[in-house]
Amino acid sequence: MQITRFLGEQRLPHRMPFEGTTVGGLSGIDRDPRTNTWYFISDDRWRYDPARFYTGRLDIDRATGEFTGVSVTGVTTLLRPDSTPYPGYGQPESADPETIRFDRRSGQLLWGHEGDRPDANNPTVPVSQLFVRRIDREGRHLGELPLPRNLRMTETTSGPRRNFGFEGLAIAPRTVAAITEGPRHEDGEPPTVRHGAPTRITVWSRSGRTLGQFVYPLDRLPAEPVPQGGHSDSGVSEILAIDDDRHLALERSWIEGVGYRVKLYEIDLRGATNVLGRDSLQTRRPYRPVAKRLVTDLSTLRPPVQNLESLAWGPRLDTGECTLVIGSDDNFDSAEATQFLAFAARGC
Repeated sequence: MQITRFLGEQRLPHRMPFEGTTVGGLSGIDRDPRTNTWYFISDDRWRYDPARFYTGRLDIDRATGEFTGVSVTGVTTLLRPDSTPYPGYGQPESADPETIRFDRRSGQLLWGHEGDRPDANNPTVPVSQLFVRRIDREGRHLGELPLPRNLRMTETTSGPRRNFGFEGLAIAPRTVAAITEGPRHEDGEPPTVRHGAPTRITVWSRSGRTLGQFVYPLDRLPAEPVPQGGHSDSGVSEILAIDDDRHLALERSWIEGVGYRVKLYEIDLRGATNVLGRDSLQTRRPYRPVAKRLVTDLSTLRPPVQNLESLAWGPRLDTGECTLVIGSDDNFDSAEATQFLAFAARGC
């Protein structure tokens, strides 16, 4: 895939009120092409309101490609299997929604929960298993995909790290894929300026059978934190299917004293080693990761790049170009923005 031109930017107001809720933390977006309805999922864990998704519109002119507006039209609470809302942060079964997809075949939605677990800085947080669940458009639970055993959260130094669970989700013609944001404890340390890290993409059939797991190689940090030894957070924040083998991957870093750095890659699963049965990627047993090609460095955009966490296909333009929309999660922070960037592209 190749980006051909930038179509524009639109933003929502900070902490915009809508039907008794506070809009923000939008960490996943997708579109129903039949109705041009857009879905925006919030990662709010009842800091303001229950776990929820919004519907809305992005106005992209098919003839000119001009991106002229964004609006919110509805809000829906996500419901547990017992038809109650998910409880708030720090409680058992709390949800951390990070990604959402519209399934054109069924008319249903899939969404991903990052999971949670205690760590040294948060010792009282209960274990909450990450998941990909299917819902109807009223937010009612319909089922979930089976979770591989190696992705189960624990209270020990095994399994996914805290804040490194499912972050990206993609629906392809024959498969569904989900990616963890960063490496499991057994797979290596998170990225630094000296080394990258492996994270895992899990692939299921559309019927829900687990087909495999493949390694995505995270880049090294692009800069040292300021001051040296300061905080950083780096991983994959979203994936988007081009076809069953090829996906786009949004790789995002936040570095103290530096800010956000984001790159968009195209990856290809063909030829990659299936590591589903491997408990650790730190052994001497070799594997081949997914092929990875840089599409664009979004860090070069001005004004400074935001916390980009979502990817979705928009309408196809009259020129034959497809449109790609990249959105940001403002973390409900007044210093950040809920931003939508639109691009035209070919080869998608």
